[in-house]
Amino acid sequence: MPGHIKLVKGAVDPDPTEFLVPSMEVKRADQAKPYDAKKSVWIPDEKTHGYKEGLIESGDLEDPASKCVVAVGHEKFTLKAAQVGKVNPPKFEKCEDMVNLTFLNDASVFWNLKTRYQAKMIHTYSGLFVVVVNPYKRYPLYTHRVCKIYLGKRRNEAPPHLWAIAEGAYRNMLANKKDNAMLITGESGAGKTENTKKVITYLAMVATGSGKKVEKKVSLEDQIVATNPILESYGNAKTARNDNSSRFGKFIRIHFTQSGKLAGCDIVSYLLEKSRITEQQAVERSYHIFYQLLQPYGDGIGSGLKNMCHLSSDIYDYIYVSQGKTAVASIDDNEELEYTEDAFNVLGFNEEEKFGCYMLTAGVMSCGGVEFKTKGRDDQAECEDVGPESFPGKVAGSFGINAAAMIKAFCKPRIKVGTEWVTKGQTCEQATGSVGGIGRAIFDRVFKWLIEKCNDTLIDPTLKKANFCAVLDIAGFEIFEYNGFEQISINFVNEKLQQFFNHHMFVVEQEEYVKEGIDWVMVDFGMDLAAAIIMFEKPMGIWAILEEESLFPKATDKSFEEKLKAALGKLPVFLKPASKTDKNAHFGVSHYAGVVNYNVTSWLEKNKDPVNETVVELFKSTSKCQLLVHLWREHPGQPTTAPKDDGKKKKKGGGGKTVSSVYLVSLAELMTTLYSCEPHFVRCLVPNNHKKPGDVEPPLIMHQLTCNGVLEGIRICMRGFPNRMPYADFKMRYACLGAAEIASSSDNKTAVYALMDKIAFDRERYRLGHTLVFFRAGALAGLEEGRDELVIKWVRFIQGEVFKRVRSRVYEKKRDQRELIKVAQRNFRKFLSMRDWGWFVIIQKTRPMIGQPNPEEELRLLEEQANNVWGKYDEQIQTKAKLLEDNVTIGDEKKALLTQLESEQGNLSVYHDKQAKAASGIVDLEGQLSVAQETLVQREQSRQDATGEKKLLEQEVVSVKKDIDDVDVSIQKIEQEKTNKDHTIRSLNDEIANQDEVINKLNKEKKHVSENAAKSMEDLQVAEDKVNHLNQIKNKLESTLDELEGSYEKEKRSKANIEKERRKVEGDLKVMQETVADLERTKKELEGSIQRKEKDSSGLFGKLDDEQSLVAKVQKTIKEIQSRVEEMEEELEAERQGRAKAERQRSDLSREMENLNERLSEASGATSAQIELNKKREAEVTKIRRDLEETQIQQESTIVGLKKKQQDANAEMQEQIEQLNKIKAKIEKDKTVIMHEIADARAATDEVARSKASSEKSLRNLQTTLNELGKKIEEANLTLGDIESGKRKLAAENADLLRQLQELENSANMLAKLKLSLADQLGEARAVADNEAKERQSLLGKFRNAEHDVAGMKDHFDEEVSSKENIGRQLSKAVCEADLMRERYEKEGVAKAEELEMGKLKMQARLSEAESTADQLQAKLAQVEKAKSKLSSELESMAGQLDQAQILNSSMEKKAKQFDRIVGEWKGKVDSIGMDLDNAQKETRNASSELFRVKSAYDEAVMQLDEVRRENKTLSTEIKDIMDQISEGGRSIHDIDKICKRLEAEKMELEAALSEAEGALEQEENKVLRAQLELTQLKQEIDRRMAEKDEEFAATKKNMTKAIESMQSAVETESKGKAEALRMKKKLESDVLDLDCNLEHANAANAETQRTIKNYQLSLREAQSKLEEQQRAKEIAHDELINAERKSNSNQNALEESRTLLEQADRSRRMVEQELADTNETLSEQTCTNQAIQGSKQKLESEMSTMEADCDEMASEAALSEEKAQRAMIDAARLADELRGEQDLAQCLERERKLLEAQVKDMQARVDEAQTNALKGGKKAMTRMDTRIRELESEMDAENRRNADSQKNLRKSERKIKELAYQQDEDRKNHERMQALIDQLQGKVKSYKKQIEEAEEIAALNLAKYRKVAGALGDASADADASEQAAAMRKARARSASLV
Repeated sequence: MPGHIKLVKGAVDPDPTEFLVPSMEVKRADQAKPYDAKKSVWIPDEKTHGYKEGLIESGDLEDPASKCVVAVGHEKFTLKAAQVGKVNPPKFEKCEDMVNLTFLNDASVFWNLKTRYQAKMIHTYSGLFVVVVNPYKRYPLYTHRVCKIYLGKRRNEAPPHLWAIAEGAYRNMLANKKDNAMLITGESGAGKTENTKKVITYLAMVATGSGKKVEKKVSLEDQIVATNPILESYGNAKTARNDNSSRFGKFIRIHFTQSGKLAGCDIVSYLLEKSRITEQQAVERSYHIFYQLLQPYGDGIGSGLKNMCHLSSDIYDYIYVSQGKTAVASIDDNEELEYTEDAFNVLGFNEEEKFGCYMLTAGVMSCGGVEFKTKGRDDQAECEDVGPESFPGKVAGSFGINAAAMIKAFCKPRIKVGTEWVTKGQTCEQATGSVGGIGRAIFDRVFKWLIEKCNDTLIDPTLKKANFCAVLDIAGFEIFEYNGFEQISINFVNEKLQQFFNHHMFVVEQEEYVKEGIDWVMVDFGMDLAAAIIMFEKPMGIWAILEEESLFPKATDKSFEEKLKAALGKLPVFLKPASKTDKNAHFGVSHYAGVVNYNVTSWLEKNKDPVNETVVELFKSTSKCQLLVHLWREHPGQPTTAPKDDGKKKKKGGGGKTVSSVYLVSLAELMTTLYSCEPHFVRCLVPNNHKKPGDVEPPLIMHQLTCNGVLEGIRICMRGFPNRMPYADFKMRYACLGAAEIASSSDNKTAVYALMDKIAFDRERYRLGHTLVFFRAGALAGLEEGRDELVIKWVRFIQGEVFKRVRSRVYEKKRDQRELIKVAQRNFRKFLSMRDWGWFVIIQKTRPMIGQPNPEEELRLLEEQANNVWGKYDEQIQTKAKLLEDNVTIGDEKKALLTQLESEQGNLSVYHDKQAKAASGIVDLEGQLSVAQETLVQREQSRQDATGEKKLLEQEVVSVKKDIDDVDVSIQKIEQEKTNKDHTIRSLNDEIANQDEVINKLNKEKKHVSENAAKSMEDLQVAEDKVNHLNQIKNKLESTLDELEGSYEKEKRSKANIEKERRKVEGDLKVMQETVADLERTKKELEGSIQRKEKDSSGLFGKLDDEQSLVAKVQKTIKEIQSRVEEMEEELEAERQGRAKAERQRSDLSREMENLNERLSEASGATSAQIELNKKREAEVTKIRRDLEETQIQQESTIVGLKKKQQDANAEMQEQIEQLNKIKAKIEKDKTVIMHEIADARAATDEVARSKASSEKSLRNLQTTLNELGKKIEEANLTLGDIESGKRKLAAENADLLRQLQELENSANMLAKLKLSLADQLGEARAVADNEAKERQSLLGKFRNAEHDVAGMKDHFDEEVSSKENIGRQLSKAVCEADLMRERYEKEGVAKAEELEMGKLKMQARLSEAESTADQLQAKLAQVEKAKSKLSSELESMAGQLDQAQILNSSMEKKAKQFDRIVGEWKGKVDSIGMDLDNAQKETRNASSELFRVKSAYDEAVMQLDEVRRENKTLSTEIKDIMDQISEGGRSIHDIDKICKRLEAEKMELEAALSEAEGALEQEENKVLRAQLELTQLKQEIDRRMAEKDEEFAATKKNMTKAIESMQSAVETESKGKAEALRMKKKLESDVLDLDCNLEHANAANAETQRTIKNYQLSLREAQSKLEEQQRAKEIAHDELINAERKSNSNQNALEESRTLLEQADRSRRMVEQELADTNETLSEQTCTNQAIQGSKQKLESEMSTMEADCDEMASEAALSEEKAQRAMIDAARLADELRGEQDLAQCLERERKLLEAQVKDMQARVDEAQTNALKGGKKAMTRMDTRIRELESEMDAENRRNADSQKNLRKSERKIKELAYQQDEDRKNHERMQALIDQLQGKVKSYKKQIEEAEEIAALNLAKYRKVAGALGDASADADASEQAAAMRKARARSASLV
């Protein structure tokens, strides 16, 4: 599928951008391409027949007749200007529309197509065309993602694509409500059918992509795909270029409703190639259905197709379909039959229709076997055998008619003469032709009936059809080597389609120019092709003459040709034949695509395509096949009774139609349909003939562009204004040429005119429309050139400015550095001048001390800070001590209060005990709760782990399923790739076979040339013999001259006698002169032939000697160059080592030199500074001395009192001078040291410089020598390459010659060595079987190979049997022919008796040979059967062992995988248990800490509660006592008063105590509040829970204080409290009982959890033990896995090797099969030539005998002529002297062959003259006879040598066949190993599936366990919730009790 990519299900569509639009990198590379607007041109390339780019140096391209010199690299070519084309600017590189190219020449068009195709962009626009190049590779160009790109887009809004045209057609149909048609044309193999499918796919996607889905289950594309197998089986065939070529045109109309919804489809066919049914070329094949009927799949259809259709298994039984190829490598006929059968069933064909179709097809195929014989003298055809097993019987059985009646209708058809029916006798040729006509007619009608049936399934009658989009898939223009009736038919269709395109283009151009308002002379391009079309269609045109001649009974091809030439000969488009490929062409026609030469042979017969009406009537009236009757229902036939119709209507019968009339009617209907549609044009191209992606063949593409009309369309565009640009784009791109002019006006036309006038652009080269600027071809290049000049100028300005700014920064930096260096030097000088000055020293030493801090002040400040800090600290300590004292006092007060409270409260020990028990119960329950929570957490974790493991297992299952799917997909991909590779291999093998045929032809020609050379050598030898003979004659003549001088006197005496005999001699001389004249004529003829042969031989010998000398020289030079190369390599290695050493030394010296330079520069800087310092100091010293002298003079004259100061000053000055002198001495010493160092450095630098100079000199020498060596090496490599190429050529020629010799030897010895070769093969097979028995794994492959060999041998035996049957048939034919010849012999005489005897002998020899070969093959078959039985027995035993080993291996692998899986599961469980344990430990720690906190808070609360209860108890007891006292006393009021007083006193005391207690409590409350505030603050920072508990504690404290405050009221309400306390007691007791029960339950649950924990621990221990065992088993399995992996790797390597070997074996097998076929052909040719040579030998022997008699006669005549030729002796002596000189000259100039040949010719001429004058022709005849005898003997020797060579070649070919057969066996074995590996992989996949199922079962078990644990966990959680609720109730009751 061209340009499509196969997607995996579920995959995302890949990005198609790179296949539609060139990337930015590609655009940049195109823009960077070197281009000169004035010089870059295209010129034709003679090597590739394409074009290459060069630079024009001279010439005028505007003048077509001028000569142009073009430079391409270093080569220069001189061409005419018409052959040179300009190159487009880089802007137009990979242009999407080729019409937009500024230079529309052929080279530019080809280059644009080539670059786009090689950049993976296969679609290109060319005006109205879209050109699609077959990529031979799958590109993601037809996916849903690409469909979205083009959906709803216009053509100019998206890149070029086939779907852009389809989208335009669909949108145009919806918008204009007009039918649209897409015309897809191209050569065979260009992808027309595939592009048609892609258009249909797009329309189906667009029409069904929106809205609701279509109710149909099968899409339109799927329906058409369902029809494809049938149409391809009946309409496709193999051609020379395409294995599956459609041999008919299709017009597919896709109907849509008013809303654009799909409504159906129908198909119309055109031009089915009917001649292919009965005739095929050698490399082609008939329609696929014929070969499908014989496939094995047909045996399962019904009762068997072959049985039902009366077919045999041998395709060669059927002549119609076996004339070319019978099998196609890329097509599996068996599989295609299956598809065809399924398509018949899917499309609803009933059994009768389907089998009727099959039987009619088989009957057509069997028609080729119907043979007729001549009976009697009137050439009446007759067929004797019409039985059911004969071919006539089979044909009649297939057609459902009587065989005898059918043969009678063919041999004696009825014709109507007047009103009577008479029978007409038919010859064998006529009867055979009528059978073929019936077969072609039946197949054609079956094909049309199939299309009608398919159309019925593609139409939806429920939908209303509004418009349609049609696709025309038809063959393109054809120019073949032989062009016949089919070619002129298809070319006329393309001529009409091209006229249609030209007319449409004229209309489009007209509308465009009118819309834009362009002034243009209107030209109807459709009239360009009118001449050729008129010649075809006019009343006396080609079609009319063909129709007329077809209706004329006695018309012949010759009369048709003469009539054509007479009627059309003067037309300019009707030409004389000028074909190089077809010498028998009759006329030529000038089409739009070029001149085509046609051959009219059998045009009339093809046009008539006669049908025997008697047979048709037989079909209609007697056929049992209903389909056959239905097919011929419209044909009139020969009815026995006349139909009752009007007389006028009788003329409308369908029997008189010719092929051309039907063809023209269908063409007219097609053109009418197209003219009513809106057309769109698609042109498909074949880039190369060998189906290689990215490869381009320029001649093939240019031929297709011409034939497809692309160049014609470009020619039409060039006549107008092809380049168009909107005003906005024009202004944006070309405003730089004149910005002011563009901005001068808002009117586009005015602005553009101003710009064009400014740059002097001719107005004839452009036009301005309303919205577009139109340019003529080539005009845009001028604008681009001007724009490029400006752009380059501006870019240069920008580059200069950028460079200026960059370098200015560097300059400023360097300048600043220079100024800073000056400043640094100045400061350093100042420092050096002042560093010894005292004040400067003081300043330098005191400068760091400026601004230093005072340490005493700092210490004082630090002490102040310390005191301040210590004061604060002391205050804090004091406050701390006070607070501690307050705390102590508060503690004492608290203790006192507590003791007081204890004394005041009652005994609460019972409640404390109960509370302690409850607390212990709570603790236990909390422990159980924590354990239950831990178990809950563990169970939850285990559940999560189980779910995680389940998810992992599900993921693994999904991944394994994905892997299985991927493996299946990869297997499918591999199978697809395998089929593709097989297809490519087969195509390549076919090409190799073709090339081998060409090579064989060339070898034969070469053999012929070598034979001529041998003959010429023999002629040369004969000439040398002649020269030697003439030398002998010369010697004889010299001796005779001496004798003549002696016999002079005798001559005088015999003069008188001679005078008498002269008359007699003169008469004899006349007779001899006549004979000599005859001999001279024959001699001249022979001399001419000898001269031609000598020329040929001289040229061949010269070539041979040149080649031999070249070979010798080349060998010598090779040896010398090899030795020199070795020496040079050694020298080069030494030079490299020396150079490396020199480089290292150089680098070391350079580093040392740099170091010395740095030191020198430093030293020089220091010395210069020191010198300047010394100079300055010396100057200062001199100045000081002058000042000193002046001061001394002044002081001596003026100052006396200051002597002391003067002396002090002098002393100081002297000290300074001494110091300066010391410094000077030091400086001088340093100076001397530095000078020495400078000297040493200079010496070192000099040495370095010298060494550097010497090293540089040596380096230069080495470089020169290295360059020289490199040049020599390059020259040597070039010469070596030339020598190697020559050597390769010679080796190839020698190999070809040797191969030819070997083929001849092998072909000659094939029959003689066949028995030995079979025995050797048997021995080799036994040896191979013994060796292979040792290898256990390859026995199965060998068994299959043996089976395959046996099948091949059986096939071969069947072929031999069939060939024997053919030979038998041939023998029977020969016997019949012998009988006929015997009759003719009896009638005509005994003239041809010898020929008949020879034919009989040949047939007997062939028969004996066939019988011997059959016997040999039978023996071979028996031997193979024995070998097969042995191999099968051994194979069965080894197969059993292999199965056992495989079972063991698979079981071990399963165990290992199970162990790995179980180990992994236990590891996961162990890890999960460890994680659970860690989490449980963490949670227990957290829970224990929280529990401790809660316990502490709870204890505090319980203590408070106990205290309150004790107080309540004491109060209740006191109240009780009081009440008892009150109840007991009604004693006496006195007692009561006493008691009241006493109570009042106690009351007062209590009130006082209470008041005191309340005060203490208030203080305590304040303190507690403070402490609580601090505590809450701390606890808020620590934990919020503690804060809450503290708040509760504070609340309880407040409650306690409130309870103490309300003790008085409590006394009154104590009775109520007592009752409530009793009630609370009962409740608490019930709560305690509940808690006890809960505690017991919790204890039981705890015991159960302990037991489960123990069980888990035991199971864990068991699992650990199992884990250890599994680890040990895993280690063992791992070792086994390693071994298995090694084995698998070795198997994988063997698999890859087997693949390579299989491919090699396939290639070699095909080569061997081709070689075997060639050797068989050469063997047959050699046998024929051998027989011919034997016959010629006998004739030559008879001629030899006659020649010997003639030689004897000639010898006698020569003796007489010698006696009579004594007068010519003097001339003979002179000629002998000249001959001697010529011989000496020839010996000196042997090497100069040309001169020698000329001299040999002169010598031969002179020798012939001498012979004519001296011998009078007598000896010439002898020599000629001798030479003839020698030639015949040499021919005999040559034939013997050829025979021996052919025998050798035969032996070699047999050996090769053996080797290749062995290789094929090995490849089959490897293939079967691969199959075994695939089976193993499938077994592994099954084991994986089983493991997955086991894992799912384990997961289900784990899930059940999890659910069980979850239930137990829920129960435990419910128990925990109940216990929590009970605890909460207790707490609530405790709080309520505390409140009370």
